[in-house]
Amino acid sequence: MRDFDYIAPKSVEETIKVLSEYKDEAKIIAGGQSLLNILKQDLMAPEILVDIKHLSELDYITYDEKEGMRIGATTTHHAVEVSPLVIEHYPILSEMEHTLAFPQTRNWGTIGGNLCIQDPTGDVAPPLIALRATVKIVGPNGERILPMEDFSTDYYETVLEEDEILAEVRIPPMAPRTGVAYSKFRIVEGDAPIVGAAVAFTLNEDGTCADARIATNGTAPIPLRIPDAEAVFKGKKITDELIQEAVEVAGEAMECIPDIVASDEYKKRVAKVYIKRMARKALSQIQ
Repeated sequence: MRDFDYIAPKSVEETIKVLSEYKDEAKIIAGGQSLLNILKQDLMAPEILVDIKHLSELDYITYDEKEGMRIGATTTHHAVEVSPLVIEHYPILSEMEHTLAFPQTRNWGTIGGNLCIQDPTGDVAPPLIALRATVKIVGPNGERILPMEDFSTDYYETVLEEDEILAEVRIPPMAPRTGVAYSKFRIVEGDAPIVGAAVAFTLNEDGTCADARIATNGTAPIPLRIPDAEAVFKGKKITDELIQEAVEVAGEAMECIPDIVASDEYKKRVAKVYIKRMARKALSQIQ
């Protein structure tokens, strides 16, 4: 690991000023559970680490019946896991966090840091995409709101400019008759997923599908939403046959990239299995 200077701004405003001054010489750290490993491998060598872990103005979980949930970027995984608000309104997020890495990671790592490091196998993004989440980004020119699926751009890269930070995750209220499920495949407990899948269904009163969301991790350089597979369900009653049809469409859409853990063919086969399982599980929550 190379030497670096350390700055701990006292506010979001000061953080933006620091980033605006140092540009690509600076890197945000908000827990560092993933970033420190990257620094140790010399895959990244910033001149300055800007520590926002202690910024209480970004550490919160709130819920409003009309607006939904807001989670500050420096909120820890453990806080999300045990939050009564999360458990009541979005239990899928608590379930996801409960299996994320190890307790030590969840106690210190932050939800914003997880999203910004943009590890393509990360747990957090797929269920957020299924929940129609958006992210609030803050910079010197104000704030902008983006859908979660538009936040990541490539391996370890996001849409964030050099002088911007991820400030908040926003999740709209869940519609009635909605089911959401997420799970992942991994070899060893606590390891990063090889692949994972999140599926959400909202049904009309007559039982037909009003909305469907499908997202995977580990199958592409970024968390992958699959609109073509979602479209299979729209306006139809969901059956096992329809789920299988959507799974095949999803398989065509996934161009899985092999790595040292699994081949592209293996990842695709496992991802299809998990999409089917999560579709059935999401549907079972409604019926």
